Amino acid sequence: MSPTEENAQPTVAPAEKLKSPISRKIRWGVLSTAAIGLRKVLPAMQRCQHCTVVAIASRDLAKAEEAAAALGIPVAYGSYEELLADPNIDAIYNPLPNHLHVPWTIKAAEAGKHVLCEKPISMSATEAKTLLAVRSRTGVKIGEAFMIRSSAQWLRLRQLLDEGRIGELRSITGFFSYFNVNPDNIRNRADIGGGGLMDIGCYLIHASRCAFAQEPTRVVALIDRDPQMHTDRLTSAILDFPGGQSIFTCSTQLIPYQRIHFLGTRGRIEIEIPVNAPFDRATRIFIDSTGDLSGSGIAIESFPPCDQYTLQGDAFSKAILDNTEVPVSIEDAIANMSVIDAIFRSGESGTWESPDRYEAGFVRMLNGA
Repeated sequence: MSPTEENAQPTVAPAEKLKSPISRKIRWGVLSTAAIGLRKVLPAMQRCQHCTVVAIASRDLAKAEEAAAALGIPVAYGSYEELLADPNIDAIYNPLPNHLHVPWTIKAAEAGKHVLCEKPISMSATEAKTLLAVRSRTGVKIGEAFMIRSSAQWLRLRQLLDEGRIGELRSITGFFSYFNVNPDNIRNRADIGGGGLMDIGCYLIHASRCAFAQEPTRVVALIDRDPQMHTDRLTSAILDFPGGQSIFTCSTQLIPYQRIHFLGTRGRIEIEIPVNAPFDRATRIFIDSTGDLSGSGIAIESFPPCDQYTLQGDAFSKAILDNTEVPVSIEDAIANMSVIDAIFRSGESGTWESPDRYEAGFVRMLNGA
């Protein structure tokens, strides 16, 4: 075998090297000092059973050292390249701005690191598809960080739907909004993937695909863009599934609110705080099996406080340790991005648009089927 072939085909795949007793913890490194990581994800991962955060990197060493000191992370690097070269890191969490998700996920994979990449995984479905060849070539695990997959309330929703608690699911309605008009915030920069649909509408699409366990055949949308920042500040869409319809609105310039309803032929399920579930108090879902408009027939189920980012970190780490499928695969991410792409096209054309079909088909989320 030539030296070139040796570089292209490692003798031992990363997944094989990590086979060890279940007590082994996956060692994580973090690309950037992004706010979502510092405030939410990293503190939660530090409470994981199967992983530990050992290093953080920034292009500004002082920022990395400040974050490391604040969170008790042992190692700080002044470049992403240094972190990827660290042999004591097994996996990378990538919370970089959206336009850097795929480039740095590829670099991390080529360095032999497994990668959990923040949502949305890419700027388009076409870009997301490039990760398939990278995964095949490197042998690492790559997944999208939709933390709701591991949440107890979403697992219960899947169970209720599978049991037929509300009959046949026919309609989903969702709303997700916050207010942010800061032009310097990355969520308000159209050139790097900002805007409501990419930031929060992706959750409503993901939830709809999960609940129907299908892909939409066509979508239609209305998009209102900020006149200065050019991001979509108000987007509403209809997703037409073989089994029913999903209608949602997302906005970056409305009062903060989130709710999703799932309506079937014999009942209804409502998730009170579907995405940003609080970690310090119980979460609730409402199950209406009577249709009494006064609400007297609603049953409330509560779930003990937990941090879904902790659950996400453990689930991805377990997939590495056990060499099993990650919670949200590249295939699932591609399918979600295909719907996002179609919604943007519909916003421009004013007509129904069909998402590109991914030949591997729907990867059912939440239950690993």
